[in-house]
Amino acid sequence: MTVDTPTRPVGRPIVPAPRDTVARRGSVFLSRHPRLRLSLLLSAPMFWLGLVYIAALAALLITALWTVDTFTGTISQTWTLDNIIAVLTGSLYQTVTLRTVGVALLVTLVDILIALPIAFFMAKVASARLQRVLVIAVLMPLWASYLVKAYAWRSVLSRDGIFEWLVAPFGGQTPGYGLPATIITLSYLWLPYVILPIYAGLERVPDSLLEASGDLGGKTWSTLRLVVLPMIWPAIIAGSIFSFSLSLGDYITVNIVGGANQMLGNLVYTNVGAANNLPLAAAIALIPIVIIFAYLAAVRRTGALDNL
Repeated sequence: MTVDTPTRPVGRPIVPAPRDTVARRGSVFLSRHPRLRLSLLLSAPMFWLGLVYIAALAALLITALWTVDTFTGTISQTWTLDNIIAVLTGSLYQTVTLRTVGVALLVTLVDILIALPIAFFMAKVASARLQRVLVIAVLMPLWASYLVKAYAWRSVLSRDGIFEWLVAPFGGQTPGYGLPATIITLSYLWLPYVILPIYAGLERVPDSLLEASGDLGGKTWSTLRLVVLPMIWPAIIAGSIFSFSLSLGDYITVNIVGGANQMLGNLVYTNVGAANNLPLAAAIALIPIVIIFAYLAAVRRTGALDNL
């Protein structure tokens, strides 16, 4: 008597049954709990953000509450509000704060006015090949050193520089060193950070909307003001955040082309280095932090950040 044994079809490999390992059980558990999986995925970057950013801000606030011993020059960890009161009531700090906010606002306005036509041409007029060339051209200044660009503008705006050579036949004069040179240099430095968000926002505007506006009798400026501008407003806000915040904390450009005009970053640098007064420097550094938080809160109330 013969017993028939089951035969395996030719060409079909034998697949072993999956083993119930710890890794497999963990994978199945995470697949059934997507919120837990997302929490574990974000835990590392959120921990790093809390360590580097939030902890640094807390340390800055604590340092601002300390004092410096006038005899030994050492930091005394005695908590007091003297530094913050001195910063809020001192006429020097009020003047420098107004100057810093004014320069940051002017730099932001100049960058937006320059970036809008450039980004519009890149997104809606240029061909696909020319778009790539223009994007590379916008990014190229970011490959150069910050100091090289700042000193280049110092040379351009100096007496007997390139700018004076260009405007002298027309009766013009170089602005030299000072606030105008600071605004020009900072506007150049942060312009790519404003062009790229606006360019990305304009790319998301459908061409059909522009054609529909033209078919309905809309003029060029009416189309830009009523159709394009509301749709790219979040992109403009994003670019303004970059230029405004970067200008608030800058101090190197002011040292190079600003002349005797100081900004908040220069006061922080002076108190950290020459004066060796770290608590007062921390108190001054709280001013641009409060300003940028107030700026973000004002922008958020407009609803522009909801569509970013």
